[in-house]
Amino acid sequence: MHASAHEDISWTVAGAKAKLSEVMERAQSAPQTITRNGKPNVVVVSAEEWHKKTARRGTLAEFLLASPLRDADLDIERQRDKPRDLSL
Repeated sequence: MHASAHEDISWTVAGAKAKLSEVMERAQSAPQTITRNGKPNVVVVSAEEWHKKTARRGTLAEFLLASPLRDADLDIERQRDKPRDLSL
């Protein structure tokens, strides 16, 4: 494991396996990156943080009502072209 003031804490797979309890404990306050072959592979976060990031916010209707385009005077016209003949 290595850490500095400006980067996420990262663990190798072997290090994370050996110290899973510590990885979980540290994930309560900061994301823990697990690397494989020297590259970031997964990030461990607390359940609370995961729920915050994945919580659904409002309904589709609320989203559409809040759209900045809601009161825009859009001139949307249906295209009247005939369908093309396609040989299948």
